[in-house]
Amino acid sequence: MRRKFLTNLGLLLFLNLLIKPVWIFGIDLNVQRIVGVGDYGFYFVILNFSFLFNIILDLGITNFNNRNIAQHNHLLNKHFSGILVVKLLLGLAYVLIAFIMALILRYSADQFRLLGWLALNQFLLSFILYLRSNISGFMMFKTDSFLSVLDRLLMILFCGMLLWGHVISTPFRIEWFVYSQTAAYSITALLAFFIVVKKSRFRKLNWNFPFFLMIMKQSLPFALLVLLMTFYNRLDPVMLESLLPDKMGNEQAGIYASGFRLLDAANMIAYLFSVLLIPIFSKMIKKKQPIEHMLKLSFTIVITLAIIVAFGSFFYSYELINLLYDSHIEASTQVFQILILGFIAVSTTYIFGTLLTANGNLKQLNYIALIGLLINFGLNYLLIPHMLAPGSAISSLVTQFTMAFLQVVMVQRIFRFKVNYHYLLTLFLFLIGVICFNMLSKMYIIHWSFLPAQKAWLGNFALMLIASVFLAAFLRLWSLRSLMNILREGR
Repeated sequence: MRRKFLTNLGLLLFLNLLIKPVWIFGIDLNVQRIVGVGDYGFYFVILNFSFLFNIILDLGITNFNNRNIAQHNHLLNKHFSGILVVKLLLGLAYVLIAFIMALILRYSADQFRLLGWLALNQFLLSFILYLRSNISGFMMFKTDSFLSVLDRLLMILFCGMLLWGHVISTPFRIEWFVYSQTAAYSITALLAFFIVVKKSRFRKLNWNFPFFLMIMKQSLPFALLVLLMTFYNRLDPVMLESLLPDKMGNEQAGIYASGFRLLDAANMIAYLFSVLLIPIFSKMIKKKQPIEHMLKLSFTIVITLAIIVAFGSFFYSYELINLLYDSHIEASTQVFQILILGFIAVSTTYIFGTLLTANGNLKQLNYIALIGLLINFGLNYLLIPHMLAPGSAISSLVTQFTMAFLQVVMVQRIFRFKVNYHYLLTLFLFLIGVICFNMLSKMYIIHWSFLPAQKAWLGNFALMLIASVFLAAFLRLWSLRSLMNILREGR
């Protein structure tokens, strides 16, 4: 199982690191530059507002289905038709509730127009994730890996034509960015649908009310968890817009988005681990196989990457933001410095939270997520009026580390793993080493002949990354011999 995890993780990381950085830094970043912080902040607020009600689209069905199909493959033929009907009904309910809440908040006509398209995109994305949960449940990780990047690849093509293809004569508008996403999600959803239809031998829609009640009963704990996590992860820009005057609210949300973008790109790496680990952990638990080695392997890989990325980005925050943006550099840097440290906590929750989900500990996870929501809301309410976007970033950082700590404690309490103090000491030494490498690389700037003077930091940054990788190998956190032995398993 460890060999399957590593080989498919390699493919998933390769495809996502090939495609998604182009989307984030080549397309999304240029769209913000072209339309401006204000217009992009307007879009970012509506986008996060649409995320707040995302749970209505799914009610936990995708997470429940991923775990269930991984443990019982034969249930796909039985459940697929009924769940399709449920997803369509939930889509209608989502649109209705989102628009009612927008009316209560007195959204303008422009906000309603954008919300309509973003609501459609949320439905398509939710549908894709449900279809992919069936595919990964069958351990078809290669197919799932290609589907995970197809929507972004199509968005790059569509937006690239609009931005640089000279197919339009007027300035680029934020609405066109949203329309491109709609087209890409639609094509990806159709392809994923045909793959699952072939696997399930689907013939027609079948409405069965007792089946609907059964699915709702079993998936509601997953739904509550996703709802709480969505709120404490997506509440920040919405509260910035709500607690501050209109123009300032959109501007601060845009600044927050600038700092959040790089964290979002980093989170992509940790999220990919959870995509693979939910079906793997679920199958191992069902077969009563020991999971400690799989947990340690996945956590070691992700936490070492998280420490390197988080502290490297923290020390070089100004240089990275200045490289990407043309305005609000100081403010965006301050937000980014705070947010990026949370990547360590987020990476931890993607491993330990996934294990708890696979084990069915939804009640405990929901209590933890509720604590996170209360902390996030309370800190945002207190800090935003006085500190603006940096206050919201502090709220996010405190929330993420609280969630990580509580989930690790819960895993230890449930699974009773023996505490490996030598391993923890090794991780601590690695963290101290990475911090030292960053401090030294900032203190002694080397003038690289192949780099212009204003970008000499790139050479030092690369040197720091290389030194950190060698340190991970020296401390045997990354071992080539162990990796090769795992890859030989099952041959």
